[in-house]
Amino acid sequence: MSASALPSSVDAMLALLSSRGYLAERALATVTYLSLRMGRPLFLEGEAGVGKTEIAKVLSAALGRKLIRLQCYEGLDVASAVYEWNSAAQMIAIRLAEASGETDREQLASDIFADRYLIKRPLLQALEPDVAGAPVLLIDELDRADEAFEAYLLEILSDFQVTIPEFGTVKAPHPPIVIITSNRTREIHDALKRRCLYHWVDYPTAERELAIVRNRLPGIPAKLSQQIIRFVQTLRNQDFYKSPGVAETIDWATALTELDARSLTAQVVGDTLGALLKYQDDIGRMQGETLDKVLKDATSET
Repeated sequence: MSASALPSSVDAMLALLSSRGYLAERALATVTYLSLRMGRPLFLEGEAGVGKTEIAKVLSAALGRKLIRLQCYEGLDVASAVYEWNSAAQMIAIRLAEASGETDREQLASDIFADRYLIKRPLLQALEPDVAGAPVLLIDELDRADEAFEAYLLEILSDFQVTIPEFGTVKAPHPPIVIITSNRTREIHDALKRRCLYHWVDYPTAERELAIVRNRLPGIPAKLSQQIIRFVQTLRNQDFYKSPGVAETIDWATALTELDARSLTAQVVGDTLGALLKYQDDIGRMQGETLDKVLKDATSET
């Protein structure tokens, strides 16, 4: 897909996201638009499953830019996220040089720390030029990474460059579009947040979530979709370990349509709760009178 120009207005951003099936609230579209126009990273926080990661995927597809994803986890280090040297290939080069009688150590050191021996991980890849335009860099679930790695990101997010001691400084000719997500399992340091535009992605309203489900599943019965949304919205008011996000709502709606359900019943809900709730304790709470009450509220005609 050829690269597209950046949206010229908030309305254009709303239309661009909508064209890829992402029905965003205006506040989210506004901060995304400003992030693109100002060249600032976009930091998105919110519960898991509310659509933070999807923003990066949609932007990549709609703008025709490469998507480079760095999935964060505990223990993530520079070698996994930025670069490492191909030590095996370097060792072979050294052995070959020794076998051929080359003795210029400075030249050899220069040769083995050349670009061809550099293994480029996501953050370094994101700084490379691309004919389609600067890529979309998704730094996903930053809160799972250690604070030391978070601090390392400051140079990249400030100057869009990486310093490699043996090689030099690699600077992006054009800054990538950076989307950072966090599920807020821990607080991200202010130093990093200051470099970003911030938005909290909340659960959608019932009207927006209904539109999302019907957009993703255009053939779903109208009555069933309404009941699904009322059921899910009610669940989010319960004291669960993990309330269902939009992703779970879509999964559940898909499961129900695969079963040719026309409306919610105690039997079909009980059989499919695993598509909506992902912890046994939460599923256990949705039994007996609790399930009957929520189901009654969801299926009552308004």
